[in-house]
Amino acid sequence: MTLPRIVLASTSRYRAGLLRRLVADFTQAAPAVDEETLPNEAPRDRAVRLAEAKARAVAPTLDAALVIGSDQVAALGAQVLHKPGTIKNAHEQLRASSGRTVDFYTGLCMVDGRTGHAISHLDHTRVVFRRLTDAEIDRYLAAEKPLDCAGSFKAEAAGIALFERIDSSDPTALIGLPLIALARLLRAAGFALP
Repeated sequence: MTLPRIVLASTSRYRAGLLRRLVADFTQAAPAVDEETLPNEAPRDRAVRLAEAKARAVAPTLDAALVIGSDQVAALGAQVLHKPGTIKNAHEQLRASSGRTVDFYTGLCMVDGRTGHAISHLDHTRVVFRRLTDAEIDRYLAAEKPLDCAGSFKAEAAGIALFERIDSSDPTALIGLPLIALARLLRAAGFALP
């Protein structure tokens, strides 16, 4: 049996790095998806909707591929924490998160181009921040500049020092692609994984 090729519907280097842990041979495609939040949309619903929208946006352009879409939404209470883009915004996000819990909802969707069938998964990770001083925040931001990361940190690097604890069933979800769930989906599609 010839297995379909794998396509990651994302240009994220973080997601690509995670996927390489499971699959050596895949391609990436940029999904053309409007990522605006819908009125009254809960963060968890947004993460799943966008993960599926990304996979479905790429799937029709490919022939019989398995297309993986993922999206992550960080929420501090009712406030969504977007990618900060600037040091000032990152400092404000970390200051607001200090001593509090931030919820990360990571949506995953795999569309099987052979059948058009989509399977979705949602991972919920809770990150409990230590109380951070402005000096700690400034040192961290100078060292890592996590301007393209929701929540303004990189848990896979020095950002881990900002936390008291992480509550998760899949630590890779916090980085942007829940590999435990993805491995299950890939095995179900016929891929032999360790």
